[in-house]
Amino acid sequence: MGIKFLGLLIASVLVAYYIYSPIPENVKEDRWKLMFLSTLFRTVGDVATIAEKLGFAHYMDVMMMITRFDYTPPVSDEKVIVTDTEFNDVPVRLYIPKGQPDSLKRAMIYLHGGGWCLGGKGMKSYDFLSRWTSEKLNAVIVSVDYRLAPKYHFPVQFEDVYAVAKYFLRSSVLDQYNVDSSRVCVAGDSAGGNLAAALAQQLLHDPEVKVKLKIQALIYPALQTIDLALPSYRDNENMPILPKSLMVKFWGEYFTTDTSLQEAMETNQHVPVESSGLFKFVNWSDWLPERFKKGHIYTSPLHGSSKVGQKYPGLLDPRAAPLLVDDTKLQGLPLTYVITCQHDVLRDDGVMYVSRLREAGVPVVHEHVEDSVHGALTFIMNPFNLSVGQRMAKNYIEWLNENL
Repeated sequence: MGIKFLGLLIASVLVAYYIYSPIPENVKEDRWKLMFLSTLFRTVGDVATIAEKLGFAHYMDVMMMITRFDYTPPVSDEKVIVTDTEFNDVPVRLYIPKGQPDSLKRAMIYLHGGGWCLGGKGMKSYDFLSRWTSEKLNAVIVSVDYRLAPKYHFPVQFEDVYAVAKYFLRSSVLDQYNVDSSRVCVAGDSAGGNLAAALAQQLLHDPEVKVKLKIQALIYPALQTIDLALPSYRDNENMPILPKSLMVKFWGEYFTTDTSLQEAMETNQHVPVESSGLFKFVNWSDWLPERFKKGHIYTSPLHGSSKVGQKYPGLLDPRAAPLLVDDTKLQGLPLTYVITCQHDVLRDDGVMYVSRLREAGVPVVHEHVEDSVHGALTFIMNPFNLSVGQRMAKNYIEWLNENL
């Protein structure tokens, strides 16, 4: 009896240790739900790691099970027509509102998150958010299914997004969907926020594109590749949903399947000395407000081998890291809405972009969510809906409705 009890006790302790995730004290709502989600993601991640080590499957292929499990087909309802089609040979899901059929509509190009490796237009959470946005704004939503790593590396993801944007922003196409060309925007979350920011920069300076974006909305975006030791990376290294180790893996896979890049990024020694001039664009001692520094002391990053920069030039490409541009590339960008989360490794990327945009004269609205981890906007449906995600989504749509 004593041995059985001891065995049960040990098993219970081990299960509790595995399930338990440290949740920030100021996250008051849905703590157990967030803990369960964290356990679910860690479990899939552990299975993916084991499968990769045993040679059964690539890590990201296993992680894609989450995307496949969450897939929903395009189904129209009484408020929105939903169809899957292609723009410039890139798959998109199109949402067209049924209300006010004769009036000019607003429009949005939406880019999903998932670390350039996961996610898709057909995920239930993105489908729900796009329907909601289309209905509330009387807007045409173009949700882009860009190609993913590890099968495709940078710049393929950006090129897919850019191809869709250039096609959709043609006057003839906007007329086809009865869209007001002065009320078009781009939005995205996480890796999609990265692509949205890069897209807005590139469109601004593309002489072939005559239609200009009215606004851009960046939801906890990843915006720079060169300093992965920001205060937010240190403070939130083991936070739920997106720990630093996973973000480093996403960055690495975006550029290559060669794990040596990930190893260099883990120690923050991946930028060659000849590119050290770029650090001024992400020097957090200059660009972070005091409340985000939290007593951290800035030290100059260590430099990596020049071979890294030569082998993976995309690492320093502004299309992959939109923060790595000077002010002249930022001036003229549209009104920008940025959401950041306190307990998120990517927090400081977004906060620094807010500072840099303002310095360049770009009007910015910054919504900082003190009680949220990364990815909350993805969890807005039962059974995994988070109150903070619902609140974030409502504020986002209200802002869009007022400004687009």
